[in-house]
Amino acid sequence: MPELPEVETLCRQLHESVAGAAIKSVSVYDKKLGGIEPLAGRAIRRVRRLGKTISISMDNGKSLTIHLRMTGRLFLHSQNTKPPHSRLRIRLDGRNIDLIDPRRFATVKVLPETVITSDNDLMESFSLRQFMERHARRKVSVKTLLMDARAFAGIGNIYACEILHAAGIAPEKRADSLTPEQWKTVLRHARRILKKGIQNRGTSISDWRDLYGRPGENQNELKVYGRAGKKCLRCAGVIVRVKQAGRGTYCCPDCQK
Repeated sequence: MPELPEVETLCRQLHESVAGAAIKSVSVYDKKLGGIEPLAGRAIRRVRRLGKTISISMDNGKSLTIHLRMTGRLFLHSQNTKPPHSRLRIRLDGRNIDLIDPRRFATVKVLPETVITSDNDLMESFSLRQFMERHARRKVSVKTLLMDARAFAGIGNIYACEILHAAGIAPEKRADSLTPEQWKTVLRHARRILKKGIQNRGTSISDWRDLYGRPGENQNELKVYGRAGKKCLRCAGVIVRVKQAGRGTYCCPDCQK
């Protein structure tokens, strides 16, 4: 599933490539996406990320919003043929943006653009005070809280495992048992790991590709995710994989307490 670094990668690449371009047409190939209002003639003003959502702002005060869900990605190209699993095409002048989504969970909507301010996005304006007041005392595991969009925008399973390993905190530890200093440590490592993920254009473990069809490089930086049975790179203990809330969680029992 594309997480914050993957979505941020797409948004930055899209903004650099198509801001100012005019939309010629939008073709929907999958009826599951539903009807999308005509956008021909609209100019793209900017592209930005809102949590895990891609927001393509247009000159009519509306925004084309795309949530990639499990397997969605965007592909910018100049081919006339339709790539496999393409569900939607935005035609520009000589270029196409295709939504490629094998599992067909991605959603596309046209919504009025509003000024959205976020206090739970670690790459934007994150309020530690508000987080501590609203979420730090919740009686859930710290990993569950990291993946809760109400508390943190855009953190999924891969990056949550990496953040907690870096912070030396067990994923099943109760969130309300962490001290303010421990939360500061978690947030410091979270920002560093997410920033590194963006710099590496995301993590390609299965089917993730950037806007130009290239795999990311952040899989080469993973310290714990996907390394069950291997030695911990910090303490030489053995990485384990456990089920937590239906998800595979990777951690080192020796140095994550």
